[in-house]
Amino acid sequence: MLTAALLGTALNACAGAAAPERPQIVVTTNILGDVVGRLAGDAAEVTVLMRPNADPHSFEISAREAARMDSADLLVINGLGLEEGLHRHIERTAAAGVPTVVAGDEIDVLPYRSEDAGGADDPHFWTDPARMDAVVDAVESALIEVDGIDAAGIRARSDAYRAELGALDADMTEAFARIPAERRALVTNHHVFGYLAQRFGFRIVGAVIPGGSTLAAPSAADLRSLTEAIDRAGVRTIFAESSQPDRLMQVLASEAGVDVDVVELYTESLDEPGTDADTYVSMMRTNTQRIVDGLAPQPDPSEESDTKGSR
Repeated sequence: MLTAALLGTALNACAGAAAPERPQIVVTTNILGDVVGRLAGDAAEVTVLMRPNADPHSFEISAREAARMDSADLLVINGLGLEEGLHRHIERTAAAGVPTVVAGDEIDVLPYRSEDAGGADDPHFWTDPARMDAVVDAVESALIEVDGIDAAGIRARSDAYRAELGALDADMTEAFARIPAERRALVTNHHVFGYLAQRFGFRIVGAVIPGGSTLAAPSAADLRSLTEAIDRAGVRTIFAESSQPDRLMQVLASEAGVDVDVVELYTESLDEPGTDADTYVSMMRTNTQRIVDGLAPQPDPSEESDTKGSR
């Protein structure tokens, strides 16, 4: 009996020692959650608050998730006013001294290219993969400072991810080169492509929803003004965001009086696992291909037939 008791005590002690709790990292948006997860690997438990296909401007969290924010070893947020539904929680964790990376503080910020946004800063910096390098640098440094995390592993994964971002940027540059300058015109649900436009030489014709938030609503005058801008620019494809219903975009297309296609893009949220936009890099590659398909000149089938016939 004594042997059994001693054995049981030893097993209990081993069980308690075998499962130390990993550092807890909490990330607000799923785009940043994917990036942070890649850098952290198995060194920490990463909790992402925003579900796939959610709207970062309006999603909310449970009391349990709010408590997880309060006890986090590191909190990573987008900032620049994006997480409107989490404002009070972010203020609370900041006041409590939770270590926080504000991604928007790490990049060269652009103002919205829209008078109705009132000169506010644009929080959609991830549409430019070059700016994500600075975010990776900041997250890498913050993760290394968390107790219990192996710095060498963080550095190795961060270097590998920066290489992926470099390849993504090069591939986007090559793909967008197929679109002539006069065709590089973007119309979307709301103003989300300012950084992409600056990086790759696009111009923003307009957006259905005024300002920088999806919580705003367009007026009849807004739609009429945008319709006129589309007509002047000769736009033939407009883009709807995956996290927003495309009903307004379809209405706009019908009101424009021209043959306008509506194409869905993934702009503010990742999609479900196993889809074409379940990581930041795959989302950007999918969007790039759809923009090119929508705006680049398409081959003339008759010319292709003539070419084949002459061989």
